[in-house]
Amino acid sequence: MAAATRKHSYKFTFGPWNISTGSDPFGPAVRKELAFAAKVREYKNLGFDGVQFHDDDVIEADLDLQTTLKGAARVKKILEGEGLFCEFIAPRLWEHPKTIDGGYTSNSASDRKYAIERSKKSIDIANALDCKDIVLWLAREGTYIREAKDPMIAAGRILDAVNALLEYDRTIRILGEMKPNEPMDQAYLPTPGHFLGLSYRASEPSRVGVLIESAHSILAGLDPSDDMAYALWHKKLWSVHLNDQNGLKYDQDKVFGSVDLRRAFNTVWVLERAGYEGCIGLDVKAMRSTKAVDQTKHLANSRELFLNLVQLVRSLDASRVESFRAERDYEGLELYVLKHLMGK
Repeated sequence: MAAATRKHSYKFTFGPWNISTGSDPFGPAVRKELAFAAKVREYKNLGFDGVQFHDDDVIEADLDLQTTLKGAARVKKILEGEGLFCEFIAPRLWEHPKTIDGGYTSNSASDRKYAIERSKKSIDIANALDCKDIVLWLAREGTYIREAKDPMIAAGRILDAVNALLEYDRTIRILGEMKPNEPMDQAYLPTPGHFLGLSYRASEPSRVGVLIESAHSILAGLDPSDDMAYALWHKKLWSVHLNDQNGLKYDQDKVFGSVDLRRAFNTVWVLERAGYEGCIGLDVKAMRSTKAVDQTKHLANSRELFLNLVQLVRSLDASRVESFRAERDYEGLELYVLKHLMGK
């Protein structure tokens, strides 16, 4: 496929969790927590347009609906004051005592009910913020040992949850964000392809798609650009989380393009060729050694690298690429791409 000739601007988003204290499982915080309002004020300064939220980023979980909506209204006012929009709401099901054994796939009927009811309240929050996208990261929908749950029943329960949310609000879209492992040893529906398959079994397939994260694809041993291209082919790539990953390790959320620039280039190339119109979401962490004064550089750097790669993609000679392909000269094509990345 030749490079797209249509050029458009991109909208950039990130979640407030991407400005963090630097704590990890092996050490405490190394930077002070920045207040929510202070984080929001950083968005426009960094060139970002919208905010990604977990439900409890907006308002504490498990409050009554009236209090929840009042809290959401306060956040909406803050966003409007900064000229920002809410890209999506994601129910944070993986930290609650009722979801230790998973949410939608828990062996406990009462815990499954809690997960669905909390997800419905996430939709209420989204509506209060004029947002129609609900992201489901199925963090604990899996097992530590495979005998713990029936996998066919588990898949059906995830579909039941998706359908319950589609029925609850006829205007929202569900975006599955898939990851093969961590925190669970093995996840159900571990890749975007798995969730795309489930989407066609949903009550309204047109309202079910995916958010694809670079690192999650890499953890599955897949190339993010191929995952994104496949979802784009289905017309179901509705958001992305761009970052980078050094091998099949824990989820590292490195600056986009910092590990494999060519892989990042191909990701941007796919998005450009498809005329992707969703948000460019970043899910990146500052290095733990980063000083507080520099705690947003990873976000600015990721955005800058993405835009630099956009220019490289747009300046690629599409006719030369097609000529290399026609001649089956993939050695020549590889050198051309590498030299292009080197500015030669």
